[in-house]
Amino acid sequence: MTKVIGVVGSGTMGGAIAHQAAISGFTVILRDVEQRFLDNALARMQKLMDRQITKGKLTEEQKVEIIQRITFTTNLEDMNDCGVVIEAIIEDLEAKKEVFRNLDEILRPEAIIASNTSSMSITDIASATNRPERVAGMHFFNPPQVMKLVEVVRGYETSDETVKELKKLSIDFNKEPIEVKKDTPGFIVNRIMIPQFIEAIRLVEEGVASPEDIDKAVTLGLNYPMGPFTLQDYAGVDIGLHVMDYFYEEFKDSRFAAPLTLRNLVRAGRVGKKAGAGWYDYNK
Repeated sequence: MTKVIGVVGSGTMGGAIAHQAAISGFTVILRDVEQRFLDNALARMQKLMDRQITKGKLTEEQKVEIIQRITFTTNLEDMNDCGVVIEAIIEDLEAKKEVFRNLDEILRPEAIIASNTSSMSITDIASATNRPERVAGMHFFNPPQVMKLVEVVRGYETSDETVKELKKLSIDFNKEPIEVKKDTPGFIVNRIMIPQFIEAIRLVEEGVASPEDIDKAVTLGLNYPMGPFTLQDYAGVDIGLHVMDYFYEEFKDSRFAAPLTLRNLVRAGRVGKKAGAGWYDYNK
C-alpha cells in the first residue's frame, strides 16, 4: 500500500485524521474547498502539538517534521497519487457521492476510497463510482488523535482485500479496527448510542430526572466517561438529530424517532436565539 494518504475535508474530523496519518509517518494530501478551512486545520494541529511540547511529549523538531508531511490544497486533482483517500466532509449523501464520483475519475483504479461517515450507506456512496469493490467505510471517532476505535465498514460489493487493507491501515495509524460485516445505518457504535440518547431525552420529557442527574447516573452507574447529554453537546445536538432522522427514514422504526424536545432545541439554535445551544444551556 502506498504511503500517500488523501483526506477530503479539513474540518474537525478530516483535519484530525490527516494529522494522525502524518503522526503515523504517512505523506498526506489534505484538501478542502477554501484555503481558510485548511488554515484553520493547520492552526488546530499546531495548537495540539504545542500542548504536547509543553508536556514534554513531543519536540519542536518532531512538530516540524509532522507538518512537513502534509500538503494543504484546494485542488482535488492533487490526490491523483494517493493509494487511499478518506472522505470526511459534511454528512450529506449527495455531497459525498459527488466527491466519490470525482475521486473515481482522478485516482488509479486500484486506489481505495473510504468514507468517514458515521451512519450513511456505504453501498449508496459506492454506487457513485466504478470501483464499488474498492470503497468502504473507515469511521474514526472524535478526536481521532486520541480515540482508538475505527469501524471498517463493508458496502454490498466491498472486497475482502479492501477490508484487509483498511484494517491494516488502521493499525498503522495506531488504532484498533473492527469490521462491520453488513452495511446498516449507524454501523455498530451509533446504532447502540442513538437509542440511548433518545431514551435519555424521553426520561427528561417524562419528568423522571434532570439531564444533570441522568448524566451522573450513567457516568457513575455504567462507568461511561460522560453522560448522554454531555456527549450530545460535545458531538453537536444538530448532528444527533440528523442521524436520528436518517435512521428513522431508513428503518421506518419508531425506536429511532427524534424526541420533539431535541427538535425544538436544534430549531432554537438554528434561528440564532440559542446560537450553539446545548442541553445544559437550554435547560438553565
